[in-house]
Amino acid sequence: MNYRVLVINPGSTSTKIAVFENEHCLIERTIRHKTEELDTYSNIIEQYQFRKDVILEALDYEGFNISKLDAVCGRGGLLKPIEGGTYEVNEAMLHDLKEGFYGEHASNLGGILAYEIASNVNVPSYIVDPVVVDELEDIARFSGVPQLPRRSIFHALNQKAVARRAAEALDKPYEDTRLIVCHMGGGITVGAHEKGKVVDVNNGLNGEGPFSPERAGTVPAGQLVDLCFSSVYTKEQIHKMLVGKGGLVAYLETNDAKEVEERVEQGDEQAKAVYEAMAYQIAKEIGSISTVLKGNMDAIVLTGGLAYGESFVKEITERIDWIADVLTFPGENELEALAEGTIRVLNGKEQPKLYRSMPNRKEF
Repeated sequence: MNYRVLVINPGSTSTKIAVFENEHCLIERTIRHKTEELDTYSNIIEQYQFRKDVILEALDYEGFNISKLDAVCGRGGLLKPIEGGTYEVNEAMLHDLKEGFYGEHASNLGGILAYEIASNVNVPSYIVDPVVVDELEDIARFSGVPQLPRRSIFHALNQKAVARRAAEALDKPYEDTRLIVCHMGGGITVGAHEKGKVVDVNNGLNGEGPFSPERAGTVPAGQLVDLCFSSVYTKEQIHKMLVGKGGLVAYLETNDAKEVEERVEQGDEQAKAVYEAMAYQIAKEIGSISTVLKGNMDAIVLTGGLAYGESFVKEITERIDWIADVLTFPGENELEALAEGTIRVLNGKEQPKLYRSMPNRKEF
């Protein structure tokens, strides 16, 4: 049976949408939003009606009748920690998205927009694998400081989708595989996937793991404390130093990996050293997390925008291919992942999960 699904991925300055018929993309649009348009709203949630209108206008322009939809799926936002899967949007989820339980982010609009558009045509609405997917084993939550438990915030949507593709390539169900999946984009996260669960992963947003195009990753804690109390930088400047202006931006004043590769080819020794260091740190993180699976895994999977760089992938692979075979799935594939998660529910391969407002997890 063919299912038509509208998927919505709100970003800070754009809204990406696509209509899929099963695995085939019928329509794909990236709607750019002018700064002056967004500046009229005091917070992201207030942008809801504006974004809904531009989505419906774009679909109308494409000649697509939303009454032909079987479901609508939005990018999951900053919700309370939940296990991976496809969730039907409900009142508890809408409340937490609007309240911004873990913070305000454009992705919070995803579930809200999906629900409102779906309700208009009487079809279900879903989210799939938001960034707050938390399947960590309890042992992975310890940090060494009780007040600072490790948290699960990572590229769950793409990691889970790519892990399923890797499992299919290995001719095994995802729930029966043991994989290391490394998402390499503006942020970099490396997850240990064991039988369908991400049992350990670095928090690529708040300062763990390799440095990336925009993020500092793990930094020497003592030196960071000294920096914070040096009276030279504000709290906001320190945060920017770690997320937004860290990594490649800090060393090379660009977050564009293609530009860095061009500079390397032109003989820029600083660019070469920094790029190789980023690959080195990614390989080291993969090697470290391989101990979680006791070295027993089906494959290591590289994905994300940086996986398009052949020399970069080669640099990493040469350091890790002794651990396990390396599979590469370039790109972030977020729209496809949203559609795939929804269609698995529509065709009965999975049951939708129920989101509840859950109490805080135990802090170790």
